[in-house]
This record gives sequence, C-alpha cells and structure tokens, in this order.
Amino acid sequence: MALTRSENHPFLLLLLGHLSLFLLLLPLLLHPSSVATAAGIRLGIVRKPLIPDGGPLFREAPAFRNGETCGVDHQIHIAMTLDANYLRGTMAAVLSILQHSTCPEDMVFHFLWVRHEQEVYSNIKSTFPYLNFKVYRFDSGRVRGLISKSIRQALDQPLNYARIYLPEIIPGDVKRVIYLDSDLVMVDDIAKLWRVDLENRVVAAPEYCHANFTDYFTDSFWSDPEMPRTFEGRRPCYFNTGVMIVDVEKWRQGGYTQKVEDWMVVQKQRRIYRLGSLPPFLLVLAGNIKAVDHRWNQHGLGGDNIEGKCRNLHPGPISLLHWSGKGKPWLRLDSRKPCNVDHLWAPYDLYRSSKHTFDE
Repeated sequence: MALTRSENHPFLLLLLGHLSLFLLLLPLLLHPSSVATAAGIRLGIVRKPLIPDGGPLFREAPAFRNGETCGVDHQIHIAMTLDANYLRGTMAAVLSILQHSTCPEDMVFHFLWVRHEQEVYSNIKSTFPYLNFKVYRFDSGRVRGLISKSIRQALDQPLNYARIYLPEIIPGDVKRVIYLDSDLVMVDDIAKLWRVDLENRVVAAPEYCHANFTDYFTDSFWSDPEMPRTFEGRRPCYFNTGVMIVDVEKWRQGGYTQKVEDWMVVQKQRRIYRLGSLPPFLLVLAGNIKAVDHRWNQHGLGGDNIEGKCRNLHPGPISLLHWSGKGKPWLRLDSRKPCNVDHLWAPYDLYRSSKHTFDE
C-alpha cells in the first residue's frame, strides 16, 4: 500500500525525526574541534595533524645551501618548543628561517619537548633531511606545581614555560640563543637578528612602551605597598617573550630562572597577574632589556587571547610575522574563515593535505 500522508504513520514520523537529529549531529561526531559557534570557528582547540593513509604528515622541504659570503664555523643557535599539536606551525617557521637565510647551513635548532614522540621526530627528519637539530626533554614536573590558571588554557601548558629553563637545558658551550615561538614566520635573514649587540643585557627583544603596562598585573599587585617598587629605577615596558635573543651565560650566572620562579610562587599565593609565563618575565626583566627594532616581531596577528579576532598589520617594515593570540593561521585557513594576514603564513605551510605551498 502506498504511503500518502505521514500523519497517519507515527512510526515513519518518529523515524524521520531521529534521522534529522542524526544529520545535525554528524559534523560534531566526526569533527568535534571544528564546530562553528556564533562567533565562528572555535580557535581554542588545536588538533594534531592527521593523514589518513598513515604516510608522512609533511612534504619534504627543498635543501637550502650557504651562499658564497658565508663564513666558517659560524653557527646560529635557535631554540623552539616541540609539540604534536603545534608541529604544523613549527614546520612553517623552520622553513621560513631557512628560506630567507643567506647561510642556512649555519643554523642549529634546539627543540624542547615534554616527552619523546617518535612520529614528531620522524616528521622533522623526513621534512628537513639536512637540518642540524637536537631535541631535549623538558621536565614538566619542574614547573607544574608553579603554574596558575590564566585566561586561556593554552597558556597554562607546562611546555609554555620551558623558555624559562632553556639556559639550563641546552649545552653549556652555547653562549647565545634566539628563542622563537612556533606560530611565526621569518621573512628576513635571521643572521641580522643574531648580530644584535645586547650591550651587556641578558635579553634583547622588541619593546613596546606605548602599551598599558599596568594591565598585565592585578589590583592586588598595584595596591601592595612593596611589590610595585620592583620597577624602581627602570622604565618597565611590555615585550613579547615569543621572540628573544638570550645571553645564555649571563642568564645562568645571574640566576634568572630562579628569579622568574620566585614570582611564580608569589602568583600562586596572591594572584598578581592573569596571563601565563609572560608576567614573571616582565617582573624580572622589563625596563632592563636591549630594545630591538619592531620589525622583528609583528605580533598579535592571532588576535586577542579570548576571541582571536582578525587584526591588520602594523605600519612599518616587517622581518617577522607572529600569530600570537588565540587565532592560529592553519586553523583559520582549514576552517575556510581565514583572516587576511593568514595568507602571509600559507606559502610556508608544508602540511600534505594543504593546498597552499611555497611554490604558489
């Protein structure tokens, strides 16, 4: 008998209702990290790269060779953290550094990770067969009890604090190192940054004295009769710890790891700031670093730490693009809701499933 009126068939109506509900939930079941909200894609969730056929996650990068003007035994040491969730960003950063370097064979990369991940290590080897790099384990237990909850979960991960312990982890014969975050690309020769004269300072970084420095600390800090005196004798300015040149010897000799840790202990007791690893750096070093030209950290391209909204480039020359903030370019590109600045990152993306390549 033909079915002509669904209202006479309650079983069919119920079945159609369940089917509709299943179709609505199907995207959530298959891709829970890419569910759209009223504000757009949920950028706070970082997915590990996944290739269905089990092959290499990334395309092999071309081999970059030294130019004729390169010297002998002149190594440039670069430190970065290594994590499966941000590996796509790390690969793009490494490619950009090598591609724009006059002497790429002089680069030595020092990667810090929390645990050995064979897949991560294998992908670096297969993507950059000629890369001179070493990997070191960062003991997350060293810092886990010192971490206070901040405004964004990603800022609370132990690996985000590894830069504090970098001078203690890398070999003792390394005298200077450039620390870089994984969400950036270099569009200039990193040797220029390496040659910056620290003028007897421990850290060199772009400095931003127009930022409202008081916003980085709570009322509990500023109302205390003693703590604000920390900045006496220096003009404290904001600097981003995602791009730093560090005099490793001076850091070790001055016991700066302990100085940063001491403020993290105070934070656990008093809640004197809201962000992650940045404020204790500011407490120890703000107003006492070597200021570097702003071109070396065009930061904030990931938007703010809460919503990650699109931001435009700041005026002026650019040597380094940095997607600090909540929004990461690979997530926004994959969601097909990229910001304009994300297209500047795409040419360095080596991820196999990506349609963007450095040849385009």
